Amino acid sequence: IVVGNLKSKEDCLRMTAGVDLVIHAAAGVSGAPADMFLDSVVASRNLLDAIVANHVQRVVMISSFGVYGVSEQPRGSVVDEATPLERHPQDRDVYSHTKLRQEELFWNYKRRYQFELIVLRPGVIYGPGGGEFSGRVGLNVFGIFAHVGGKNLLPLTYVENCADAIVAAALTAGNDGEIYNVVDDGTVRSRDYLRQYQREVRKMRTARVPYWTMQWLSRRVSRYAERSKGQLPAIFTPYKAKALWGGNKFSNAKLHSIGWFQPVPTQEALRRTFESFREKASAAKA
Repeated sequence: IVVGNLKSKEDCLRMTAGVDLVIHAAAGVSGAPADMFLDSVVASRNLLDAIVANHVQRVVMISSFGVYGVSEQPRGSVVDEATPLERHPQDRDVYSHTKLRQEELFWNYKRRYQFELIVLRPGVIYGPGGGEFSGRVGLNVFGIFAHVGGKNLLPLTYVENCADAIVAAALTAGNDGEIYNVVDDGTVRSRDYLRQYQREVRKMRTARVPYWTMQWLSRRVSRYAERSKGQLPAIFTPYKAKALWGGNKFSNAKLHSIGWFQPVPTQEALRRTFESFREKASAAKA
């Protein structure tokens, strides 16, 4: 085990010395935009330079569903590996923007230096120790959970299933240059996730916010942002709202084509996850 910091070029060189395969899963997930860009893109460039210098032959990069340009896709369309990438990342959330730039960086290095590259794009990774709600379900507003997802399908992947998919892709021969969506088989709708959470973890005050209402609200917020000349930030825009709550279907057929199967069934994964949330809530009260 080698401990290091990807922001350090020296650490990156040390960590990749004598290595045949690199699986890169690091990224900035929160904080100021500049910090997230530093953690996702600049740190990745340091790692890539070390990969090239140490002649690493094979790289597996963990990207995200956030790189897809779903805001420009019809409602209900299937998101697979052929779905176009986001053309307007500046109009999305910072995480999606930085993940797109990070993935583009890896493809640029692959074209230039010709190492093997496999990219996996997970959906919402969940499980013990993770967040309780994806933004695809809704938002906590002044103590009330605004449920926007409704009957939309959630692109969930349980943490163990996601890790298993990464290993499967990394060990598959002859898949240089391939991309795989990582999403579990079990169909979970936003409303079902919320109901099960309330049943198994804790009750909470909720309000159903239809998609059309969120689109209307986001248009109003965008107008106010324009009139205030940026003093009131456009936290929600119609473009962002459609990306989160437009309603898509998700395919993992290509992942299955390399022999992957879901090791932890979805209902068991949800049971484990909600049990961990319940235990965490009980410990906080103690």
